[in-house]
Amino acid sequence: MKKILWLAVSLLGLAGCVPLGEPAQPKPAEPGKPQRNTAEEQPGWLAVHYIDVGQGSAAYLEWDGYSMLIDAGDWNASDVLAYLDELEAEKIDIAVGTHPDADHIGQLSRVIETYEVGEVWMSGNPSSSNTFIRTLEAIDEGGIPYEEPRRGDVYDVGDLTIEVLHPEELSGDTNGDSLSFRIRYGETAFIFTGDADIQAEREMVASGLSLEADILLMGHHGSNTSTSREFLQAIKPDVAIYSAGLDNPYGHPYAEVLASAENEGAEVYGTDVNGTIIVETDGQEYSVETDREGVAKEGSNRCVDINGASTAELTELAGIGESLAKAIIEERPFETLDDLTRVSGIGEGKLAGLKEQGLACVGE
Repeated sequence: MKKILWLAVSLLGLAGCVPLGEPAQPKPAEPGKPQRNTAEEQPGWLAVHYIDVGQGSAAYLEWDGYSMLIDAGDWNASDVLAYLDELEAEKIDIAVGTHPDADHIGQLSRVIETYEVGEVWMSGNPSSSNTFIRTLEAIDEGGIPYEEPRRGDVYDVGDLTIEVLHPEELSGDTNGDSLSFRIRYGETAFIFTGDADIQAEREMVASGLSLEADILLMGHHGSNTSTSREFLQAIKPDVAIYSAGLDNPYGHPYAEVLASAENEGAEVYGTDVNGTIIVETDGQEYSVETDREGVAKEGSNRCVDINGASTAELTELAGIGESLAKAIIEERPFETLDDLTRVSGIGEGKLAGLKEQGLACVGE
């Protein structure tokens, strides 16, 4: 494994700133309670648990005595901790926060405080949120080795290889800079991209790194800000999974994203419909097991998060053109819709129109 150095000075500085072979054919999904701890009980196996954490993301990988957590769910829940307890986990070799959003690093501080964590990987982008600050404090107080992986880095952990796809360098866009990985176990490969957007996906494709994989965790909970057709065609996944909450207010997943994945030949699963999804592999073939039967379908309660939406998404709001959308982005974050009046060009009348439309909302 690549040696990890404890970057205490930079971490405290942040706190102050507030051979892929032929794709294996998946076995049919087996509804019902997935079997836990398979990888520990059967050496030579990898189990990837896409944990149902509602409107958030968390995946736990276990293989040959090693383990890795990629994101840790939402800040106001304890479902990741409960799941790890159910698995009787004691040590997590690598804990990853793909980016500082509270629905991805939400329980990371408590994971660090509860389990023996070998290393923590983060993108390096700071945040002023309490969730982020608590995570930094937990890393610091625990003396946990800290790393900010970059494109081209390769880590071998037992028989598993982690290839870093993104970012090459930080742009300041927390979603766009999400840590992204291609993880290989034998001839089976997985892709994780956090909330990386379409521009980040283009950069990954242009990098020349191999993106082919059997299983894809779709970016940004199945939003149309991610999982472009170009990216899907580069990956060629047999299985595409999204993590989203049932009846979430963001409309995740989007119908066009589900359609794109299916049109490219992927079988789609979602935590909102299927619950926790477990993919197990011996490095050759793999199986997909789910908590529940169900067919992935588009979200029905979509809203445009004024704290996280792109320029294009913001222009869907009543009376908001491209220039106002950019001004909204510059004035972030907002605590309420009423705070939009801070933006030059948005008065009480335009605010009333936005509220009447009912599409705008305030996320983390």
